[in-house]
Amino acid sequence: MIKNRLLAAAVTAAIVLPNIAIATNGMNMYGNGTKANGRAGVGIAIADSAISGADNPAAMVRVGNRIDFGVQIFDPDRTMEISGNAHPLAGSLDYKGDGNNDGPFYIPEGGFNYMLSDDMSVGLTVVGTGGMNTSYDNLAMFDGAAMMAGGVPSTTGINLEVVRILPTLSYKINEEHSVGVSLQIAYQQFKAWGLSSFTGTGAQPGCQATGNCQLSETPNKMNGKGRDDAWGFGLSLGWQGQLTDSLTVGAVYNSKISMDEFDEYKGLLAEQGGFDIAENYGIGVAFQATDKLMLSLDVQEINYSDVDSIGNELNSGPNNTGMNLFNPSNFFGSNNGSGFGWDDITVIKFGTEYQWNDQLTLRAGYSHSDNPISKDQTMFNSLAPAVIEDHATIGMTYILPQGSEISLFYMHAFENELKGSNSIPSAFGGGETDIKMSQDAWGIAYGWNF
Repeated sequence: MIKNRLLAAAVTAAIVLPNIAIATNGMNMYGNGTKANGRAGVGIAIADSAISGADNPAAMVRVGNRIDFGVQIFDPDRTMEISGNAHPLAGSLDYKGDGNNDGPFYIPEGGFNYMLSDDMSVGLTVVGTGGMNTSYDNLAMFDGAAMMAGGVPSTTGINLEVVRILPTLSYKINEEHSVGVSLQIAYQQFKAWGLSSFTGTGAQPGCQATGNCQLSETPNKMNGKGRDDAWGFGLSLGWQGQLTDSLTVGAVYNSKISMDEFDEYKGLLAEQGGFDIAENYGIGVAFQATDKLMLSLDVQEINYSDVDSIGNELNSGPNNTGMNLFNPSNFFGSNNGSGFGWDDITVIKFGTEYQWNDQLTLRAGYSHSDNPISKDQTMFNSLAPAVIEDHATIGMTYILPQGSEISLFYMHAFENELKGSNSIPSAFGGGETDIKMSQDAWGIAYGWNF
């Protein structure tokens, strides 16, 4: 009965408490679970909690009968600046401000694993896995309808929340090697507001010049439609192998998660509201350097470019005029419609773990990732300024007298700025958009073997 209640609580938390701001490796979180987050997200070759299945399903059979749950507080600082922008009807629309009206954000984690035999386990892991959020005050260039009416909106922004629910089967082939498979069940919520300049209201200079004001396949399903949600499914496959007494390696493949469309925003997001979760895969190494010290490394590839609503570039057209935006084959919401223009990225994570004594384990880590956004794509990405490249983390686990554990971590993502170059099409008044972000996060988790 207690196990069933804990399992139900984990799933409920994933659905009602996602509240996730823009994540750190693009739209993906830097790690899964409090223990891994203390190592900058390293976890592919490690099995130390019932959350480990989110990094590698093959880890779960090595965890034993176990329950873990926790939460992190995620506090991003996202800012943008528009310079040199001029609208023939309104003059300068230069802007400088932050998108921090929402936050901090609370991200849940939970996991349960049960050994069916010495060689097989079933489990369930629930993690907030990423998203994006911004909310700017008085961003006139993005809300042309309000601007032409003599005012500006109170706020402009987007909010995306993503949770993965992972039923997992894990099997130990022998004492050295294990494999695992998870069904990836994903839940997303999305909303966008204050974006009337992209609906084709007549506020753009290009629209005034051509008389063609339409920018979307479905203009009435583009902006200010409240919260919409979607479910999707994919697979996760993993392997872990202990090659020597001191060296463990792992590999994981997470398929693209095919999501239902956001019908209320099918005029904004490419492929009629599509927003699949990108395929990613990685390898990991954990080396027990001494009895007390473990060194670990993960390398991960995230293929954002394969998801049209994320990978498609803003269709600015010849000489950055923006005139392609008024071509029906390039309308927002179409298969070729503009997205965020993200490139694929590689993430490298390095972690250390030191067994201070029988009760206390200390962790630290550093990770570096590519920036998925190019300089000519910063305008639309002011709504999702995912330019973070470097993180540093510390963490710890303390074993309580009755044998359960409490774990903590702190993460700082160093500020990174991307200055635009040919970033605002002349159809939107020209000029440049610069975007910048830094982040902090704290987490706590509680777990025990039963």
